[in-house]
Amino acid sequence: MPSSSPKIAIVCDFLTMMGGAENVILAMHEAFPSAPIYTAIYNKDKLPLFKEVDVRPSRLQKIPAKLRKYYKLFPTLAVKSMRKLDLDEFDIILTSSYLHANQVTKTRPDQLIISYCHTPARYYWSHYDLYRKDPGYGKLNPLIRSLMPLMIPRQRKLDYNAAQNVDVFMANSTETQERIKKYYDKPSMVLHPPVDIKRFSPARVREDHYVTLGRQLPNKRFDLAIEACTQLGLKLKVFGNGPLHDTLVRKAGPTIEFHTDRFGDASDEEVEKALNTAKGFVFPSDEDFGIVAVEALAAGAPVIAYDKAGTRDIIQDNISGVMFGEQTVEAVASAIQKADKMTFLPSTLARKAKRFERSMFIDKLRRVVSQEYAKHSR
Repeated sequence: MPSSSPKIAIVCDFLTMMGGAENVILAMHEAFPSAPIYTAIYNKDKLPLFKEVDVRPSRLQKIPAKLRKYYKLFPTLAVKSMRKLDLDEFDIILTSSYLHANQVTKTRPDQLIISYCHTPARYYWSHYDLYRKDPGYGKLNPLIRSLMPLMIPRQRKLDYNAAQNVDVFMANSTETQERIKKYYDKPSMVLHPPVDIKRFSPARVREDHYVTLGRQLPNKRFDLAIEACTQLGLKLKVFGNGPLHDTLVRKAGPTIEFHTDRFGDASDEEVEKALNTAKGFVFPSDEDFGIVAVEALAAGAPVIAYDKAGTRDIIQDNISGVMFGEQTVEAVASAIQKADKMTFLPSTLARKAKRFERSMFIDKLRRVVSQEYAKHSR
């Protein structure tokens, strides 16, 4: 790397609720603590872990708070707001993107854009048909469905053009790497996201419950886990909330428990306690990566997972879990029954999670940024 240290800015789509993408931002901040974080909209009340971080929201932050709750309804405004960010002072623009973070604009030819891509926007590309069927906006779904064919072609073009200005892509999984090539026609390297596996302490003797976890959105397919465990009469602890919560509750039988309070019965402590003793983790989602599957392994729980996409980077069939090939209740139920007859050692599963350790992500990210900046500056 050149003798003078480059100035780095971190740019992400939104900072409005805590999830896997937000954990990546925190790890990026740990790797480059002097780098400010730019984002379209920031909700500091929902993100206490960012309290001491220099977060700089875009001009969309000026929208009245009540309207900011509907930020995903304004994709074109978000694109414009990211393009208006003043990043002239920075040598490296490090983005964390699943939607519009790559819309940032270079103001100098020597600037370097490095993008950590969670996925090319699912709404525009890989999962357009799924979101068209159920956009996940409840009563607003009919309106959103009618608008999608009118808006998405333009958003795809904007997204594709922004991707062409990225100098280096890092993909969070081999699945995302394939999507980057397919939709952006760009090469990338794989860097799996960071997982805080040290927070888990797998119990040697397991209890009789299963766990599923995440934002209750259409693509997560929690309905399959709930209906399968209801059918089998198995105890399932469901952690999370979202637009489909009421629908899922209606599908659930007496053996299903819902934990929805992020700071109460669905707190990190309660999730850890449930996973550390779980008989298994049910993961029916088609994920870009699937951090929660790694967390389950770290807690010693075998993963019953849909055999597709990023999950294939994590789970080995019949070794660290059981994979099923179709997103149906019958397939999930059959996989759970198969896993129930197998022996999984919690300590062995926990060791398999170590390759996704947070420190490894930080070390590799620093190395990639340093190497790419050195090449760019020759």
